[in-house]
Amino acid sequence: MNTRKTLRLLFFLCMFSCIKPYLYSQQLNYDKEVESLLSKMTLDEKIGQMNQLNFYELNDELIEKVKRGETGSLLNTTDPKTVNLLQKAAVESRLGIPLLIARDVIHGYKTIFPIPLGQAASFDPQIAETGARIAAIEASETGIRWTFAPMIDVVRDARWGRIAESPGEDPYLTAIMGEAMVRGFQGTDLTNPTSIAACAKHFVGYGASEGGRDYNSTSITPHTLKNVYLPPFQKAIDAGLATVMTSFNDNDGIPSSGNKYLLKNILREQMGFNGLIVSDWNSVGEMITHGFAAEGKDAAMLSANAGLDMEMNTELYAKHLKHLVEEGKVSVTDIDNSVRYILKLKYRLGLFSKPYVDVNQPTTIYSDEHLQAAKDAALRSAVLLKNENVLPLKETQKIAFIGPMADAPHDQLGTWIFDGEDSHTVTPIGALKSGEEYKSLKFDYEPILRSSTDTDTSNFSKIQEIVKKSDVAVVFLGEESRLSGEAHSLSNINLIGVQSELLKEVKKAGKPVVLVIMAGRPLTIERDLPYADAVLYNFHPGTMGGPAILDLLFGKANPSGKLPVTFVREVGQIPLYYNHNNTGRPAPDNAKTLYTDETNTKQTSVGDVSFYLDSGKEPLYPFGYGLSYSKFEYSDLTLSSKVMEMSDTLVVSAILKNTSNIEGTEVVQLYIRDLVGSIIRPVKELKGFQRVSLKGGESKTVRFTLSAEDLSFYGMDMTKRAEPGYFNVWVGGSSKAELSETFLLQ
Repeated sequence: MNTRKTLRLLFFLCMFSCIKPYLYSQQLNYDKEVESLLSKMTLDEKIGQMNQLNFYELNDELIEKVKRGETGSLLNTTDPKTVNLLQKAAVESRLGIPLLIARDVIHGYKTIFPIPLGQAASFDPQIAETGARIAAIEASETGIRWTFAPMIDVVRDARWGRIAESPGEDPYLTAIMGEAMVRGFQGTDLTNPTSIAACAKHFVGYGASEGGRDYNSTSITPHTLKNVYLPPFQKAIDAGLATVMTSFNDNDGIPSSGNKYLLKNILREQMGFNGLIVSDWNSVGEMITHGFAAEGKDAAMLSANAGLDMEMNTELYAKHLKHLVEEGKVSVTDIDNSVRYILKLKYRLGLFSKPYVDVNQPTTIYSDEHLQAAKDAALRSAVLLKNENVLPLKETQKIAFIGPMADAPHDQLGTWIFDGEDSHTVTPIGALKSGEEYKSLKFDYEPILRSSTDTDTSNFSKIQEIVKKSDVAVVFLGEESRLSGEAHSLSNINLIGVQSELLKEVKKAGKPVVLVIMAGRPLTIERDLPYADAVLYNFHPGTMGGPAILDLLFGKANPSGKLPVTFVREVGQIPLYYNHNNTGRPAPDNAKTLYTDETNTKQTSVGDVSFYLDSGKEPLYPFGYGLSYSKFEYSDLTLSSKVMEMSDTLVVSAILKNTSNIEGTEVVQLYIRDLVGSIIRPVKELKGFQRVSLKGGESKTVRFTLSAEDLSFYGMDMTKRAEPGYFNVWVGGSSKAELSETFLLQ
């Protein structure tokens, strides 16, 4: 990239990193306008605002429906001229209330960034904020002013396909990344035409779906709900979040879209949310299938009384709310409250003053700045899991590129990319063939398999010939995009099809093997590790994943990603996450797996501990893990005091040294443990992280500051506070950090 492009990119990133937090908490007051408009509305018009429709085609029937005020929002129209025609119909209606155009813009609109799980692997909120800002800029060009992101479900089961949309298993990391996405989508001012309303989802606990099966039930206790699943939503609300989406699941037998206590008492009163609440697709109607509502009218009543402001797609509000009001089963007061939130959001977005899209504006889609930002995100999101002196590769080597994911433009984009375009995706092979950067590289390419699910081994016969005449083989495996995301849960999360067999066949050639994985979840790859000398893991990296991966493989960039989720050895260990509670019989580090050396052992409970006899107590890779081409060493953990008062702060510092001669970036992580609490506290909790870049041989003192708020939790009495007592604190490069100290909070 030339100097001018570099300066433009730096200016672009700086512009969005200088946003002041207080700007996000400002809520422009449109109460007078809203109340004036509300006083003029008929009951039918109010109910119309609460009705969100899916756009299928532009026709006279839809235009008339909009003119009659029978819908407040439309989903899934991306043509700006169509949006303008629909807005014209809305503006020319009796009250002139504009439409709110919505779309699932999850990790990019046209320029696709790594999936949210991948962005979380960067441990860099600026990556998430910039990605969301670019998505908003591109999507708003077509009239989209509302997206259903970020998804901030805490997820601890990789079988669940929607783990791809989440920032992973940790509440703190999820909260930080979710907050950044809200800032990016909404900008500093929602009235700016490039800003779109964010929607935090799914409220609440959807990531705990039983068995990792989508739409499934959850049984989350009140303490776990408040200490684990709600904090990311609170962080988003504090950042000025505009909207919240209810989840599909029932928790403890009550579906979220009809849970009055959840929406009114917790979300509105306790958490202070003052924005619009929308259902997920058809989730109001699905309460009938749940067995919570008898029929559509019953479902509409339950949701309206629970405080659900807008219903997505089902039209049960449109069909039944008027009759429910007439029968005294739903109050006009509740309807007015919902319509207030809807109208206020439309005012905040500036839709009353500027409802139309400027179809003549120059496009920013696929601009150099956007593509470079997407590449940077892919670079920082990749996680180096293994490297036995194979990487980085040398351009003087002859390389065999093998595997179905090496040139799979659609699959590289990942899930939820309705508007992503294969023709603009740069794959690793595409980057090799089209760019000047690697024009002197000698390589062979053979996919062997047509896709990740292909089971045809007839091309395996080509492998030995290709690999033996090369110096090193790079094998691209993983998951197709359709294997993760909504309704794409799996009970087996090994490399699917015959990909593991392909890797074994490559290894037989006796040359070094680099395994590059692109996937939407952490796969169970323990069985594959013996056949790879290096492993570079990429959570579906998006439009610019190809050149980013090549730069990492050849050392033009240094891997710095860390795992935002635990990698299990096998699915039988699920759920396995680092921040679990301790048991009364925790397993020691030397706990044996299979007692093959102990014959005729009698059954006894003495000395038994909590672990699996066959897979042990440890994961394959822990949360926060990730290698670099640099080598980092931690030392001299120091506390500003061994005793911390409730009103004080504690400074935790440690020295990080790059002991190699390669410049690199380490994600330094701070963990704590409250040793005794009124309820059991996790064995470790992430409370801070910093990306620290060091030149070869350079050292730096890294400092974190802890307050009583950082140590607080909802205890036995359901009040959030820090409790006096002893705490352990760790600093290191993963959740397995060993450098530790202890302090007393009093």
